[in-house]
Amino acid sequence: MKKRLLVITAGLMSLTAPAPNRSASAETRWLHSAHQLLTAIIVSDVFSPPVAARIYAYAHIAAYETLVPFQAGRYRSLAGQIPSMATLTTTPPAGCNPALAATEAFLRVGRTMIFSEKTFDQETTQLWEQIKAAGYSEETIQVSKAFGEQAAQHIIAWAKGDNYRQTRSLRRYAPVKQAGAWAPTPPGYMTAVEPYWGRIRPFVLDSAAQCRTTGPPPFSTNEKSQFREAAWEVYETGKNRTAEQRLIASYWDCNPFFLNTQGHLNFASKKLSPGGHWLSIAGQVARLTKANLITTSAAYTMTAIALFDGFISCWHEKYRYNVIRPETYINAHIDENWRPLLQTPPFPEYPSGHSVVSTASAVVLSAVLGKNVSFVDSTEMAYGLPSRRFTSFNQAADEASISRLYGGIHYRAALQNGQVMGKAIGELVIRRINLRQAVLSQKP
Repeated sequence: MKKRLLVITAGLMSLTAPAPNRSASAETRWLHSAHQLLTAIIVSDVFSPPVAARIYAYAHIAAYETLVPFQAGRYRSLAGQIPSMATLTTTPPAGCNPALAATEAFLRVGRTMIFSEKTFDQETTQLWEQIKAAGYSEETIQVSKAFGEQAAQHIIAWAKGDNYRQTRSLRRYAPVKQAGAWAPTPPGYMTAVEPYWGRIRPFVLDSAAQCRTTGPPPFSTNEKSQFREAAWEVYETGKNRTAEQRLIASYWDCNPFFLNTQGHLNFASKKLSPGGHWLSIAGQVARLTKANLITTSAAYTMTAIALFDGFISCWHEKYRYNVIRPETYINAHIDENWRPLLQTPPFPEYPSGHSVVSTASAVVLSAVLGKNVSFVDSTEMAYGLPSRRFTSFNQAADEASISRLYGGIHYRAALQNGQVMGKAIGELVIRRINLRQAVLSQKP
């Protein structure tokens, strides 16, 4: 009998833009709502983590660039700071509202990169009805949308040159048949995700290889080898996992496509990607700190840039080292009945993507919103998990990293060296991109 595949959404947030948060200003409300709308579509369309990061990045850059002309020189464009990006030459017309223009730019760009255009259009229409009901005149809405569309088209044209379309037509990846190399894992034995992502044009990295780390321990089955010891640590952690470690692993799972198997029936649960989780944190803390519109956009944009370049760098390393996953190694050399807590993702092990992008996100968010901001992250409540409190972005990133060991899908070296890579990428982003003009003017 052929297996049946059904797709369901577990805990998917409502596609309808949420009711306005009374603690947020009217200006930031619409950008937050547009971000949540796009996130729901990204989850529903099951984009892989690297592709989801690309969608977020261009959409948020469009919103930010739309806002810059309204800042009277206080904030700088990304043009010239991102080498491949040209300057937006159009200027806002009279009567243009910056929040509405940025929202339109964000939505226009996001729409070009998703699959579910009809659903997106329906939800976008509802969002604009909410905006109109908030008291904005039809004239203001139309003028603002027109300028936002101009900015969006500028970003859309730029995005077409990042090599994404070319990678869609490359040959399907064939796993390397050698000892220690990655192989597809149960239950779906899915093909490798985005094997050519290292060829995507980065924003601030000179190349995908710029922030390379030291490599993993050499593969070995010798009982006294470093690799065997690393695998044994994963095995023992799985056997002796505490309730708190189980919760941490589940909280940071962020698996966009979890395949459930029940006899001959397979069905998938859709969840947020790692990048979606970190952008959710950016939005929550922006609200918590009562950030204004441009600061909120800057937080989203800088995080999205770090995520975008982080995935390019990480995926370049993944397919360069092509390391076997713990599940495969442990089943072959330690215990054939052992299973990880989390479902093993369909791509090579080293380095840990969560470690890279979480650390890079924490670095840039610390620079934009503050190093020691305490916050409660409620992102995973939509998926049946409790909220978690963190004393800083770095603490959250550390927990996201170690969660992969608790979940049984990474060796420790992938976490530690992934964090080194993520820190280097995050620091490069804040070193090469200075959004606030006032900060530059204070430098000697």
